[in-house]
Amino acid sequence: MPKPFPVRNGVTSFWRTEPHSLDSHRSSESIPEQSDIVVIGAGYAGASVVHHILEQIPFTSQPPSIVILEARQACSGATGRNGGHMKPDLYNGISGIAAEHGVEAAAEVAAFEARHVHSIKDFVEKEKIACDYTVTKAVDVQLDQGYSDKLKDGYDRLVASGLEPTKQAQYIDGGNAQKFSGVKGAVGCFTYDAGHVWPYKFVLHLLEKAISRGVNLQTHTAVSGVSRSTSSTSSHHWQVNTSRGAIVAKVVVLATNAYTSALAPQYQEKIIPVRGTCSRIIVPPGPMRPRLEKTYTLRRNGWDYDYLIPRADGSIIVGGARPPIINQLESWYNVSDDSVVLQRAAQYFDGYMQRNFVGWEDSHAYTDRVWTGIMGYSSDGFPHIGRVPGHDGQFILAGFTGHGMPQIFLAAEGLAKMIVAGTEFMDTGLPRLFQTTQARLDSSRNQALENVPTLGSLQARP
Repeated sequence: MPKPFPVRNGVTSFWRTEPHSLDSHRSSESIPEQSDIVVIGAGYAGASVVHHILEQIPFTSQPPSIVILEARQACSGATGRNGGHMKPDLYNGISGIAAEHGVEAAAEVAAFEARHVHSIKDFVEKEKIACDYTVTKAVDVQLDQGYSDKLKDGYDRLVASGLEPTKQAQYIDGGNAQKFSGVKGAVGCFTYDAGHVWPYKFVLHLLEKAISRGVNLQTHTAVSGVSRSTSSTSSHHWQVNTSRGAIVAKVVVLATNAYTSALAPQYQEKIIPVRGTCSRIIVPPGPMRPRLEKTYTLRRNGWDYDYLIPRADGSIIVGGARPPIINQLESWYNVSDDSVVLQRAAQYFDGYMQRNFVGWEDSHAYTDRVWTGIMGYSSDGFPHIGRVPGHDGQFILAGFTGHGMPQIFLAAEGLAKMIVAGTEFMDTGLPRLFQTTQARLDSSRNQALENVPTLGSLQARP
């Protein structure tokens, strides 16, 4: 099986149409020969963990030397290609977690994700980041009565169990769902606090701040492997081999998401590259239409759903397009090529607003751009965070199953505590189910395929 390395020329997403001056930045002409910490990946995960490492070290102290290595441009992976949602799960996947792992573990995940919405808002305002961050309401619309009943039953069970985050979600029944949501055929919906953001601009702010504190960013520097250093005298036990030479490090952080198993083979089939499709829809001036101010998910069943956010410029970001490709595994599963947009997926977005939203029939909304991105799907649905089992000095922050926006920033804070202060995972405040362990690596489960129609679906939680 070929290793999932990033391809050279990914399709340009809307988020990457205004490149930052650091997009292809190299802090030095050559990569350093050694560094205290090497972070592989300059996306949301890599930038966040570096930010939190530096935040835990006083400005009056000498920070560790840190090098960030990125195969392509900064934030050119999944973060720069997603749907822009900052949306926690308060009831959907959480219901399944409660049934399998217990209410307490489910509550940890729900509360952790819910914290992101307002924590990111406070951070953006404090840092004055121009990234279009907006807190609004999510509207999760159900379009199938049987599936809606299933979700409502799970929601009721969580509320009855005392899950405080779930209590913050409001359910609107079928008699009022279409009027409340504006979505044709709605048979029920949930609403709760969520946000949306220009993810690329958020990440580039973190990288710019890190570089100002001496972090060395090396873009267009693909890592080909990580191995133990052959030096017996150095405390830098890991050698990171790149397209531009090798660097040795005391600590290596794998912020590599979908591409993790290319460098850490023990994560093969535990973090699987999965291709997703996203689009930008333009709404030309014209007839009055209902104004969209909330974010949306339109669900037909456990695998068939779309997600969208309205933008201040009047455009709409829509992701999904699963029905045309779901039964053709080779087109999306274990795929690491984001240089190609499948035509049948792209066509799915034509007339999307007219088909699905009341009052949009004469809007003349049209698809402006379609792109693809590679997500890292965890085989058990939970991210892998913490010390890589059996590899002292290696840490991982990856496998977010298309749901990293309301998980990564605060997860990186916990991981930084492990790196800087040697904090044990259980003392970081991270959900217990997120810890990467040998038992998880040994498991044969593959949740990413459990509900695919012809196999037995993707359980990302937009």
